[in-house]
Amino acid sequence: MRLTMSDRKAVIKAWSDRYRKAGKKEKGRILDELVALTGYNRCYAVNLLRWDGKVIRAGRRVRLVGDLRKKAKRARHRLYDETVLGGLKAIWAIMDCICGKRLAAILPEVIPILEKHREVVFDVVTRKKLLQISASSIDRLLAAERRKWMLRGRSGTKPGSLLKHQIPIRTFADWNEKQAGFVEIDLVGHDGGDASGDFCQTLDVTDVASGWTETQAVINKAQVWVFDALKSIRAHQPFPLLGIDSDNGSEFINNHLLRYCLQEKITFTRGRSGKKNDGCFVEQKNYSVVRRAVGYARYDSAAQLRLLNELYGYLRLYTNYFQPVMKLLSKERNGAKVKKKYDEPKTPYQRLMDMPDISPKIKQRLKSEYATLNPAQLKREITRLQDRLFKTVARQRRSRNPSTNSQANKP
Repeated sequence: MRLTMSDRKAVIKAWSDRYRKAGKKEKGRILDELVALTGYNRCYAVNLLRWDGKVIRAGRRVRLVGDLRKKAKRARHRLYDETVLGGLKAIWAIMDCICGKRLAAILPEVIPILEKHREVVFDVVTRKKLLQISASSIDRLLAAERRKWMLRGRSGTKPGSLLKHQIPIRTFADWNEKQAGFVEIDLVGHDGGDASGDFCQTLDVTDVASGWTETQAVINKAQVWVFDALKSIRAHQPFPLLGIDSDNGSEFINNHLLRYCLQEKITFTRGRSGKKNDGCFVEQKNYSVVRRAVGYARYDSAAQLRLLNELYGYLRLYTNYFQPVMKLLSKERNGAKVKKKYDEPKTPYQRLMDMPDISPKIKQRLKSEYATLNPAQLKREITRLQDRLFKTVARQRRSRNPSTNSQANKP
């Protein structure tokens, strides 16, 4: 029976000193036993016995000791140099710092667009490397940069008990629509940790099949504003609205919306109270679209409301046309380990273009709009409006805390 690797190393370590001190015949016997015991090639075994534990002095202070457990590191050729890394960082920033899997999927499409708008310029070799780079290589190269850029809110939903018995419950498991038009809706409150008074709310409408997301800010969560915002979003959505699923907030569970859905022949359902996963599609967009864009500050003025909606105008184009998303295909639990399988990352625009139920006229309109867009310019406009929005928050804080400002200005 052959020895394990750890046993072989132990034998070499025990016999090497005896081998170096032995005579020629004794060395032959030791070598025969070692070859029979380990199965090593005779020349390789001689090399191990000769060098393991051997001390070599190089000068007075340098002392080298042979150790077969340590191996010389192989010098690996670096495929992606600083030029590739610089280009990757630039595109990653334009694409809102998405993960490697999503970025690798969109690179072949977004690089030609950025080159057309002269946002990036690559030589032939760099361009080829960026087009063939894998998701794992992207994550490895950007790991240090991602750590540099390493907000939670509270739910403000108040249950609307009236009419709940008239609106059927729908759970996460019931959502299996393959057709665009069945949406989940939710409100994101911008209270900044202070739930007193009125403050802006963002209506988030997310299509389940494609991931297409529309957002619009309202001055508060009154039914009339939320209802008007929903009708406005429906007017410029690229596909007909077929179904709405909401939480149990009174801003949704009301006569206005129920009557409207009945008149327009729109399916209206709701999730279970306290079960956020029933609205998992829109809940995910609440963070990845709304919170990532505007944060957790308090917005309560008319000027901030205008800035929010101007920002959302650019954000809808940037998110729906240039941000790939992955949809969960299956989830399998094996004890404490959960294995999830996702589909290929695609943008909501790409998913709509692949759907046979979307009419050719709608697809042509989407394609024409897509051809005019520059993701780098959209990102600059979003950043500009974010800066203006955050400056209004800073001014509000200074005006509300004048004593803090006077103390800060003291020498």
